[in-house]
Amino acid sequence: MPKTTKAKKKVAKSKTKVVSKPKKAAAKAPIKISKTYIPKDNEKYMCEKHKVFFRIKLNEWKKELVKANNEALYNGSMDDNSISADIVDQASSYTDKNVEMKAINRQIKLISEIDKALMRIRDETYGYCLDTAEPIGLKRLMARPVAKYTIAAQEKHEKDEKVHADD
Repeated sequence: MPKTTKAKKKVAKSKTKVVSKPKKAAAKAPIKISKTYIPKDNEKYMCEKHKVFFRIKLNEWKKELVKANNEALYNGSMDDNSISADIVDQASSYTDKNVEMKAINRQIKLISEIDKALMRIRDETYGYCLDTAEPIGLKRLMARPVAKYTIAAQEKHEKDEKVHADD
């Protein structure tokens, strides 16, 4: 190969700029917490540990509810085959099924509330009142992980609901 060709290649290489790709933001390693971890007041409110703790708590609660609903629906469908000739037994069975279905419906609504709470964790609004944007508080969230309002805002909502229900 003639020297001019090698020289041209070297010049061509030196003229080409090497543009490095912009570095992606370092992906945060997922935070792991022990199974015995409990959020503390001395930690920053709704830090990553708190979010992980409540995400795990909500997901476990949801799994339990789904499992219980599936079992109740399965067991309820098994009872449909036993039709009694006695009208009192039929009425009792109907009442039992009605109570069971109301409980299942309440649990379905609760699962929906859990899903909304998980969505709030994702969009980083979990733990803050939807009305006032004030922190709801760890004690309240521990007692009711799907809480959307501070106690004062919740009381106001319930009072407003009662007023409108009376109309």
